[in-house]
Amino acid sequence: MNRSVTEFILLGLTRDAGKQKAVFGVFLIFYLATLLGNFLIVVTIKTSRTLGSPMYFFLFYLSFADTCFSTTTAPRLIVDALAQKKTISYNECMIQVFTFHFFGCMEILVLILMAFDRYVAICKPLRYTTIMSRHVCSVLVILAWVGSCIHSLAQIFLAMRLPFCGPNVIDHYFCDLQPLLKLACMDTYVTNLLVVSNSGAICTVSFIILLMSYVVILYSLRNHSAEGRRKALSTCTSHFIVVVLFFGPCIFMYTRPPTTFPIDKTVSVFYTIGTPLLNPLIYTLRNMEVKKAMKKLWCSKA
Repeated sequence: MNRSVTEFILLGLTRDAGKQKAVFGVFLIFYLATLLGNFLIVVTIKTSRTLGSPMYFFLFYLSFADTCFSTTTAPRLIVDALAQKKTISYNECMIQVFTFHFFGCMEILVLILMAFDRYVAICKPLRYTTIMSRHVCSVLVILAWVGSCIHSLAQIFLAMRLPFCGPNVIDHYFCDLQPLLKLACMDTYVTNLLVVSNSGAICTVSFIILLMSYVVILYSLRNHSAEGRRKALSTCTSHFIVVVLFFGPCIFMYTRPPTTFPIDKTVSVFYTIGTPLLNPLIYTLRNMEVKKAMKKLWCSKA
């Protein structure tokens, strides 16, 4: 590993001074809204007695992962928008790569657990409480943490093996493997294949698994009552919206050759900032139980 480069320069979303002020204002509002929305969900689920089902158990961890995932990129994007010197040290860059992939993978695995929970609830209702016991749910979340750790360790291993001999300007607003591969002074073909087989495969395979689960769920709904179909479709629709918003950009970014496009930064905004912001809105506005629990909790404290 070549340590001649001790820091990187992040160009951010734009170099235009006027647009940078807009970036600061807009994304500061987005980030604060993300923190507030996910905080409300976490506190509501933790304190409410009516939200004790496995779906809300997993939603608690999804909101936690959303908060941490957004925090890995948004604060630096906001600060750098007004900073004259947009530098990040080598060590900070590696930490950002690790935390970004850790909480990103955690979100993916929790989404899969939520889809599995809906599958069991709709397709095997009589065995639901047995299969999705609190012990089983806890073990599944622990496995998600372990899987996320393994994935992010693989990513940081690849990143730390890259030698950087001179150019240190990253045309992005955070450190990730793709922009770092572009700066490395070595043949990155094999490394990119490993990135695709790791991050790319996780995104693609997870997306296919989720789509298949929704197909099975929709097929099984034909035997349910009209009210049961309506409730199940409402829940699955919100899950599906989250899945498309998150996995579409991820697959675009991590399943291709080591090339960068001008649209990359815009696409990254969708899953690094957009999805954590929209998740609380999607899961609360479309869920009467969560809205009732929130009203009960916060009105009682007023």
